[in-house]
Order: sequence, then structure tokens, then C-alpha cells
Amino acid sequence: MSIVQIIRTRDCPEMPWKNGGGTTREIAVFPPGAGMDDFLWRLSMARVEHGGAFSTFLGIDRTLAVLEGTLHLEGDGVDIRLDPQSAPFPFDGGAQIYGEPAGGPVLDLNAMTRRGGCTVKMARRGPGTVMASSSASFLVLLEPQDLESSPMEALDCAVFTGKTVLEGNAIQIDFISEC
Repeated sequence: MSIVQIIRTRDCPEMPWKNGGGTTREIAVFPPGAGMDDFLWRLSMARVEHGGAFSTFLGIDRTLAVLEGTLHLEGDGVDIRLDPQSAPFPFDGGAQIYGEPAGGPVLDLNAMTRRGGCTVKMARRGPGTVMASSSASFLVLLEPQDLESSPMEALDCAVFTGKTVLEGNAIQIDFISEC
């Protein structure tokens, strides 16, 4: 494996939501510097403190994985509880979805892609998993571990190429161009 970049969560600024229900840390966006209206893909973490409606993003597909806590999602045919053992959940970013933290704040990982531009695959991976990268591959570590002799903390992210074997738990995110 070759680590292209290490993104430390602590270095990603935490931005409050407009509705006051939580905060977001942008991990990566493409093209670099893109805003909410012109990204091709975006990867972020959010802390959900209070229940509320998700922002709607027409023409955007979203995939959400809960890292800490339990989140109940409902609306537009969705009624699901997600926790740190749940598989990542894909849904239409334009759907009317309400999220309610169950029993305390929730930390989630959110991947968004512009429909027709690219897709995303997100999966939980365990120790010993052999992984191969795609065109834009990320690992969000769920526990401290070394990648290529680089010590990393839980929730740090590595952009990588090639193949690797995980020492611990992580989430792999692959953005795949449709062009």
C-alpha cells in the first residue's frame, strides 16, 4: 500500500450546522475547494446532538455510517436504526429524512456523490482484511493502528493506493468516477 495522504480528524475544522442540531467536519471534497453546489463527491463526519430534518440535496446520493451512538432515521419510506455495527446506509440526498439520536449524541460518517458524476462504495472492514484501492480510496480508522509504519488515531483518515492488510477496524470509502 502507498499512503497518499493522512488526514487527522483533529485538523479538520468543526463547523456548526445552521439549525444548531450538530456540527460537521469536512474530511475531503472533490474537486478541491468545491462548495456544496459544485462538488463531485464529499466525505465528512457529523456530530448529531439533537433530532431534526436532514438537509436535502437534490441530485445527490448519500451513504451514512454511524461511528458512535444510535441514530433513528425515518421519512420517505425509510425507518431504520443505525449503530456502530450497522452496515453503511445509502439513501437519496433529496429525500425528506428526519434523524433522531437515541440515548445521546451520534457521530456519523457521510459520503455524498453527485448523481451521474460518480458513485460511492462504503464498507466496514475488520482486522486482517485485504483491501485494494480504486480511483479515490479512503480508510477511516475506527481504532488506533499503524498504516505503513505511520501511527494513526481512531477517526483519522488515510487516502491510499494499492493493497493493504488492516491491523484493526476501519471503514473503506471508494469514490468511483462514472465518466
